[in-house]
Amino acid sequence: MTVRIKRLNDAVHMEAINDDGNRLEMDGIESLGGIQAGFRPMEMLLAAIGGCAAIDVVMILTKQRQNPDSLEVAVDGERVSVDGAHHSQFKSIHLHFTLSGDSLDVKKVDRAIALSIDKYCSVAKALEHDSAITTSYTIEP
Repeated sequence: MTVRIKRLNDAVHMEAINDDGNRLEMDGIESLGGIQAGFRPMEMLLAAIGGCAAIDVVMILTKQRQNPDSLEVAVDGERVSVDGAHHSQFKSIHLHFTLSGDSLDVKKVDRAIALSIDKYCSVAKALEHDSAITTSYTIEP
């Protein structure tokens, strides 16, 4: 797996390109010359954990013959500087899943989300040592 990063302007607007040729734009904050033309790298981490968990939840529910009509994940991260460092990391990350479907079993949804975060989501496993990861969900008709 390789991702290439290519600078798009004379500041910090970048493009990531994966092995399949898919592209994702990212940018820095305005004080660094960013022009709000893409995700900031730390936002990409939140998108990565949300996407990873969403894929897991859909796959687990499908195996349990639970077919949500829709699924959304809102991911909130709280950043903190560690020991006066110039960088910051996520102190906590919260994922809120909103699912809809006529016959979704609450216990199966709860289990699918727990399995994703605790066992299957590679991004969650990579972040869990430095970040408290929590979840919640809502099932809408």
